[in-house]
Amino acid sequence: MQKSLHQDICDKIRFSKLYEKYAQSLSNILFYKYGELLNPSDKVQEAFIKLWENCAKIKPETAKSYLYTTANNMMLNEVKHQKVVLKYQQVKPKDYTNESPEFILRKKEFLKRFERVLSQLKEEERAAFLLNKVDGKTHKEVAEILGITKKVAEHRIYAAFNKLKNELEELKRK
Repeated sequence: MQKSLHQDICDKIRFSKLYEKYAQSLSNILFYKYGELLNPSDKVQEAFIKLWENCAKIKPETAKSYLYTTANNMMLNEVKHQKVVLKYQQVKPKDYTNESPEFILRKKEFLKRFERVLSQLKEEERAAFLLNKVDGKTHKEVAEILGITKKVAEHRIYAAFNKLKNELEELKRK
């Protein structure tokens, strides 16, 4: 019976379903925690490769944990190796726009300030906030992804939002 459990992950169809279920979410979490500079998508791919290489040793019920731990450890190793400060990817503006130059300048300044404040948040607050506000995850889903209780997830999201509101004039009006 134990051997058939291990074969579940080694089955190509089941493995591809694991990939479909967890790859995007894992990539997003790594991005939120470490930024784009360290190539979180590459680490997700490498984690799945390690899972495939070790599929006979890993039980299906521990596959998710194995993936998240492996990918996170790869990112931590990359951080140590490169000693990189967390950065956020700048979105390249279009070559044309209907927006006034003043509006574009104000928007760029706001984004810089927003990213600065976001980068100053505690890692756990930033991850919970971005999972909720960017990915649209519910408080319960955020809690499950981060391995915390729903109350802790709510606290982190609200704490991050309050810090953003306190630092950014544009958010105080709402």
